[in-house]
Amino acid sequence: MSPSLAQIFAVFLKIGLLSFGGPAAQIALMHRMLVDERDWLTEKQFLNALSFCMLLPGPEAMQLATYAGWRLHGVLGGLIAGLLFVLPGAAVIFALAMLYVTYGDVPLVGTLFLGVQAVAVVIVIDALIKVSKRALHGVAHWVLAGLAFVAIFVFAVPFPVIVLAAGLYGAVVATTETAPALPVTVSAGRSLLTIVIGLAVWGLPVLAVDLAFGGTILTEIALFFSKLAVVTFGGAYAVLAYMAQDVVVQYGWLTPTEMMDGLGLAETTPGPLILVTQFVGTLAAFREGGYSLAIAGGTMTLWVTFVPCFLWIFVGAPYIDWISAQPRLNGALRAITAAVVGVILNLSLWFALHVLFGTVTKTEFGVFRLWVPDVASLNWQAIALIALSAVLLLRVRLAIGWVLGISAAAALVLAQI
Repeated sequence: MSPSLAQIFAVFLKIGLLSFGGPAAQIALMHRMLVDERDWLTEKQFLNALSFCMLLPGPEAMQLATYAGWRLHGVLGGLIAGLLFVLPGAAVIFALAMLYVTYGDVPLVGTLFLGVQAVAVVIVIDALIKVSKRALHGVAHWVLAGLAFVAIFVFAVPFPVIVLAAGLYGAVVATTETAPALPVTVSAGRSLLTIVIGLAVWGLPVLAVDLAFGGTILTEIALFFSKLAVVTFGGAYAVLAYMAQDVVVQYGWLTPTEMMDGLGLAETTPGPLILVTQFVGTLAAFREGGYSLAIAGGTMTLWVTFVPCFLWIFVGAPYIDWISAQPRLNGALRAITAAVVGVILNLSLWFALHVLFGTVTKTEFGVFRLWVPDVASLNWQAIALIALSAVLLLRVRLAIGWVLGISAAAALVLAQI
């Protein structure tokens, strides 16, 4: 029996409020709440959808939430799930951005959310173990996961290249046994209509703002982040890598320090990490016209960043099951899922390094790239908080909300020592 809209609203509101720690932790949280605890999605449905979302431009975790809502209750369910995944974090980012432009620094936030980051590290480790057991079948899949990790962590191979290589391998070696035929649940005409409506919802507000306030920072923000929404494959970190240099060097909207501060704030708030784009849009508009324009700039950034995510899912979701039933396409998806494990490991290690060490330097040796922590900057408080969170979450099995609160309070206490 499908859950009601009220149940979907309650669960995805909880996910939206607790989705700290970046995409790996968010995917782990959704897996726990939707697959392990409620059986709203099967393991196969979850992993197929995750593989599909990893192929799309933009934030994969938000798109996975939208798919889950769509799967449970159609377009309305998808809208509820996707919006609730984004809006709590967006509200926090707005508040922090306003504090930032007013006071320039929010030291208490960094201390408070060190505890939150510690919990996220534990969630990620737990998720990696669980997903690996379910997604890696046989030596070939383990090798794929390992190669994907080495490729992205050591050689900085772009994620789309990893996905393409894994998919091609999976398609070539896939068995050609006949699979049960699954019908596509939507007509081509309906898909085309969805595309037209989605493009109109995405573009018409931008056109209206340009006609009403042409030549302002709002138009620049709309065009830049619309382009970002289309070309940045590889998830949140791919978006950040593409965006950071342009907003600092090409547009001059932020200084390098402000860009890093924005990333830090986004890392410590619920919701997709890509909400750092909202911070950028808010600060850029603030410099042009103060607080009111800052709110408009942040809102415009949110609109052009996330409306395309709904479009990709509502167009592609009806085809996911059909794709999974095709032998070679299914083989490609299974191989991509194995590679995704390696990519999540990369994100997890990157995140853990930045939580445990105050200084982490990117070191390059020709084609090699390594993240090297400064051992002297090891944060003993982070180690203690991670240990505490691991005991509470994995041994005591305390609810995530309680663990987050206890760990954040412990971080405040440790800061006084």
